[in-house]
Parts: sequence; C-alpha cells; structure tokens
Amino acid sequence: MKTILTVTSPDLGDADLKLAATLCEEIEAHLAVLVLNMAAPPPIGGYAAIMSDAWLQERQADVNRLQERTAAVSDLLAASQISSDVSNEYPEEAWAHEVIGRRARYADLTVIGPELLSRGALKNKVVTGTLFSSGKPLLLVPPGSFPTLRPKRVLIAWDSRIEASNAVARSLDLLRTADDVRLVLVDPVEGEFGQGEEPGADAATYLARHGIKVTVDRRPSQGRSIAAVLRQHAIDTSAQLLIMGAYGHSRLSERILGGVTKTMIDEPPLPILMAR
Repeated sequence: MKTILTVTSPDLGDADLKLAATLCEEIEAHLAVLVLNMAAPPPIGGYAAIMSDAWLQERQADVNRLQERTAAVSDLLAASQISSDVSNEYPEEAWAHEVIGRRARYADLTVIGPELLSRGALKNKVVTGTLFSSGKPLLLVPPGSFPTLRPKRVLIAWDSRIEASNAVARSLDLLRTADDVRLVLVDPVEGEFGQGEEPGADAATYLARHGIKVTVDRRPSQGRSIAAVLRQHAIDTSAQLLIMGAYGHSRLSERILGGVTKTMIDEPPLPILMAR
C-alpha cells in the first residue's frame, strides 16, 4: 500500500488524522486527506424566495469553515515527516458518497477512525463511497484499538463469496508478514454448490501458494449470529485484524434484516479491513 486516504470535516478533531499518519509512517505510505463538508439542498417550494438569502449565507459560512479546516489540516501535516496532500469538497449530501468514491479510487486503502465512526451521516457516506464507488478496501478502526498494517495475528471471515475473495486478494501483502492467519468459516456447507468437499481447503491452498501460512477454523454458530461468532473467535485468538467481504447480500436486505456487514460497521470489535 502506497497511498492511504482518510476523510475529515470541520466538525471533527485531529485524532483520526494522527492515526492515519501513524499507519502511513508504519508502511512508508503517502497520506491523502479529503476535507469534506456536506451542503444542505437549496430551498424549494413557496418559501424558496424567502429562504434563499439565509440559505446563501449558510452556504458561505460552510465554505469558510471548510477553508479554515483545510488550512489547519495542511499546517498539521506540514509539521509531520510523512508525504501528504490535502484537498476539499463541498458537495450536496445526496452526492457526497460519489465524491468520496472518486477520491478513494486513487488510494490503496481508506481509513475510518474512531472519530468518524461516531458520525453517522458522514461515516455512512465514506463507507458507501469507498465500497461501492471505488473498488478499494476500507479499514474500520474502533475506539480503544491499536491498528497496524503489519499485524501478526489475522482472522479472515471466509464464505466463498466473491466479496470475501476480493478482500483476501487486496490483503495478500499484509498477510505475508503475519505469523498466524486463520481462515474462519461459520456453519460451512459442503458440496459443489456450497464451499466444496472440504470447506476452506481451496482458499487455504490459494493462500499457501502466496507464501502465507494459514489455519482453517470451522466454527458452528449454535444459534448465535455470524458476527457474534467472529467477534468471539477474534477474542479467543487475540486477533489484531479481521479481513472480510462486505455486502454479500444486498444493502436493502442488510438494512431490513440486518447482516454481518451492517453489524460490523455499526460496532466493529477490532480493526476490520473490508472490501467488496
């Protein structure tokens, strides 16, 4: 990974920036920062003429705050030793994910730190933009965790779907330096239309050909959710990172019925690298 992207706003502090900068120092990567402020849509209807002046004043105030935050971020990074660049955008909220996605296409990884994780609207835009509009992976870093891009103990949530395959492919360099890589399958289904005659064997062989030592762990759910099983296994193995595919089911079904991706995004138990 040579470029890491993080997103901030005038309402966020510097903790996520410092976290991303530390990750860049660890792997000698460039840090790209997008400072983003989402604009309210223009007033419509019978009150549009009355509200237009107030709306314009609000927009100008937003732009001023955006410029001030951009200057502050630039000053912060200028004092560090890492290579970096700072850009800003002021899109309407409905299109913010597209703006983020286009920027994320030119990074190897987008990092969401604890501050951004606590901001629902902007967090959702970064998650959606990165996963659906960039084709690049996303790293979620929850509060109290100690993220590293050179982890020694890694879990891979494996279900034989294309999303999991893409997440693994994006993580090969990272996996090569790990001491303990565990391929975790929850309630695996054997057979041609499941996960093969020996679930996990094909994925383990693929990883072994890349020089990665891997252990296949098959775990029964026993009435628990897949997310709960993964969470407990991460604790039991002292994992530093979880790698998983995102949105193997549609976003609509995840929103209505819930799912592993939604649960992990809402409450990541440890640093999680997601790809789609």
